[in-house]
Order: sequence, then C-alpha cells, then structure tokens
Amino acid sequence: MVLAAQRAADTTQMHTALATLCRDYWYPLYAFVRRKGHAPHDAQDLTQAFFADLLGRPITGIDPSRGKFRSYLLGALKHFLANDWDRASAKKRGGGRPALEWDALNAEARFALEPSDSMEPDALYDRRWALELMDRAMANLQAEYEQKGDTTRFAVLKISLSTSSPPPAELAAALGMSEGAAKVAVHRLRQRYREVLREEIAQTVATEAEVEAEMRHLVAVLRQA
Repeated sequence: MVLAAQRAADTTQMHTALATLCRDYWYPLYAFVRRKGHAPHDAQDLTQAFFADLLGRPITGIDPSRGKFRSYLLGALKHFLANDWDRASAKKRGGGRPALEWDALNAEARFALEPSDSMEPDALYDRRWALELMDRAMANLQAEYEQKGDTTRFAVLKISLSTSSPPPAELAAALGMSEGAAKVAVHRLRQRYREVLREEIAQTVATEAEVEAEMRHLVAVLRQA
C-alpha cells in the first residue's frame, strides 16, 4: 500500500496507506512498550507520540529490501524509545500533530489479559501481530459470507477453524446438510481463510516469497504461544 503510493508520488495517499497499516499495528506496539516496563499512562503517551512522529514527517526508510513492515515498525519504535523519551513525554500524545484515533483504556484492558509470564517484549509483539492479523482475516471472511447472505452458515462453520472443531456429523446437523456436504463446506472455508490471511500479509511485504515466509513465521509464533 505504502510502496504503491510512493511510486505514484502521492503524499496524501502515502500517509493514508501508512495510517491504515499503523492502525492495525497499534496494539502490538502498545503491548511491546508495556512489556518493556513502562506504566500504562507513559505507554499510552509513548505509543501515540510514536505514531504522531511517524505520520507527521516525510516517509522514508520503507524499502522492501530492508525487510518486512512488521520489522520496520518495531525497529522504528525501538529507535524512538531509545532517543525520544523526553520529547515524547512533552508531546502529550501528539501535541496537535496527526495521530491515530484509539481507545487507550481498551488497550490497557487488553494488556491486562496478556500472559503474565516472562515473554520477552519482542516475542509478545510478534504474538499480538499474529493474533491481530488472524482477527482481521476472520472479520474479512465474515464480511464475505454476510454479503452472500450466509451469516448463519459462517457462524456455524467458523468453529471448524479452531483446534476444537466439532466432528463433521455435528456440523452437518447444525447446517441441515449431509455430512459430505459439510466436509466440503469446511474445506472451502479453511481454504478461503488461508487466502484471506495471505492477502492481509501481502499488504505488508513486497514479494510472494516474503508472504510465504511470513505465513511460516505466523505458524511458528502461534506454536510458541
């Protein structure tokens, strides 16, 4: 998204694209800042100030040869935390500069539900990245079914995407179809979910090979969680 805007030399489109991507990453970044030991209020100020700084200046450094957008954002945040604590504190969450709308109270409520183990900040960031990515893919998939008028079918079938998927006979009974038809429906849902997940990842990398690498990384992160 950002690279396409850069090639078009459209500054407004570029910032809109970056803001959209950042909005998807704000909670993983907030969780990283909290796990680094910052108090809730300071973490809120720092995260918002980071986005205000990122979106309020010319966009540079977003280059596919430098790695994934996920890594780019975390690296930029680490640099910001190391060099801009005083300036960030004075900004009071942006100080009038362009920033993202977010619910800071909800962010802290979500952080309170994170595992209280010794998971390192980088690992927590990756875990939240993976879960947020899956949530967006699920929401997009649900929207597709709703547009086709299959809301009820999706509500039943989405259970099959979890590790505690019910047996085909149970799904078939809930859907009012044969067991064979239920198996086909589950297969199609899983296939489409994977495609939507890849589409989400493709927004943050430049090549098909990187999409595959991110898919493998996502699986590895979830196995470690």
